[in-house]
Amino acid sequence: MIERLKAMLVKEFIQVLRDPRMRFVMFVIPVVQTLIFGYAVNTDVREVATAVYDLDNSSQSREIADLFVKSGYFRLEARVYDDKAAQELIDRGEVKAVLRMNRGLGERLVGGRGAQLQMILDGTDSNTAGIALNYASRIVGGYNQRLQQDWGARHGGVQAFPGGVDLVSRAWFNENLESRNYYVPAVITNIVFIITMLLSSMAVVREKEIGTIEQVIVTPIGKGEFILGKTIPFVLIGFINVTLISLVAVFWFDVPLRGSIPLLYLATALFLMSSLGIGLLISTISRTQQQAMMSAFFVIFPAILLSGFAFPIESMPQIVQWFTLVNPMRFFLVIIRAIFQKGVGVDILWPQMAALLLIGVTILSSAVLRFKKTLG
Repeated sequence: MIERLKAMLVKEFIQVLRDPRMRFVMFVIPVVQTLIFGYAVNTDVREVATAVYDLDNSSQSREIADLFVKSGYFRLEARVYDDKAAQELIDRGEVKAVLRMNRGLGERLVGGRGAQLQMILDGTDSNTAGIALNYASRIVGGYNQRLQQDWGARHGGVQAFPGGVDLVSRAWFNENLESRNYYVPAVITNIVFIITMLLSSMAVVREKEIGTIEQVIVTPIGKGEFILGKTIPFVLIGFINVTLISLVAVFWFDVPLRGSIPLLYLATALFLMSSLGIGLLISTISRTQQQAMMSAFFVIFPAILLSGFAFPIESMPQIVQWFTLVNPMRFFLVIIRAIFQKGVGVDILWPQMAALLLIGVTILSSAVLRFKKTLG
C-alpha cells in the first residue's frame, strides 16, 4: 500500500512539475500577487483630491485651506473661482471634495462672530466621502480650538470665543451616502469580467484537448474569423449579464440609473473587448483547460483588487497606481458608476472609453497573432 501510494505521489509530482509554465503559475505568480496585495490592500483614505473655492481670499480663509492641505488627508488639486468649474471637476472625477469659503468669512471671525465653510463631497464613493467628512470635521475642530485660545489670550482668559467655524457638508449624487449605490453597479463589472474571461479562456484550449483543433487547421477559415466566431457568443452573454444585473440593481436595490442606457451598452462593448481578449490570449498560450483555468484566476483577483472596487486607487503606492492603468476594470468601474449615479455622458467619460478601446484592441490583436493554425 505504501509503495503504491509512493508511486502515485511521484507520478503526480512529475505530472504537475514537468511543465515550466505550470511551475511559473504555481510558484512565481503567488509571490507577485502577495507583494501586490500587501501594498494595495489599504482602507485608509489619504490625500483626497480637493479643490479650494475661496470667495473670501482673506488671511483666515487661506489659513483654513492650508490646514486642510498640510493635514495630509487632502491634496490640493485645483483652485476654482465659480460654481460651474467646481461642478465640472466633480463630474469628471478629478476631485472628490470642494472646500468652499464664502465672502465675509474672515471678517466675521475677526469680529468674534460665527462663520460657515462648506465641504462639497462626491457621494458616489460613500466610504471615501464619509471618511473625508470626518477628517474635515477634525481639522475644523482643531481650528476652532485655536481660535478659542487666541481669543482667551487677547481677553485675559475671561471670555469665551463667541463665534467659530461651522462646517456644513453636502454630498452630490449619493445624498444619503448609501454604500449599495456605490458597490452594486460595480458588481456588473466583476461578474461580466469573471464570466466572459473564464469562458473565453477555455475556448481555444478546449479544441486542443478534445482533438478538434486539427479539423480547424485544415479548414480555410482565417485566424481572425476563428477568434471572432469564438467571441461573439460570449459578447452576447456579457450583454445579457449587464441587462439582468442592471435590472436587479434598479428594481430590487433601488439604485438610481441616471445616465444613458445606450451609453452603458457601448461602454460594455468596449470592456468586453478587453475581458474576452485576455481570456483568448490565455487560451492560446495554455495547453490544457486546467492551465487556462488557473491562469484566469491568477488574473481575476489582482484585476479586481487593483480596479478601485473596494480600495481607493489614490491610497495605493504610486508604483501600484501605474499598474492599474493597464487594468480595463479600473476604467469600466469609473464609467458604470458615473452612468448610474452622475448621469454624465461621453463628453465626460471619453478618456475612460478611449482607454478601454486602446486596451481592448491591443489585447485582441495579441490573441489573434498568438493563435497559430498549426499543431506546434
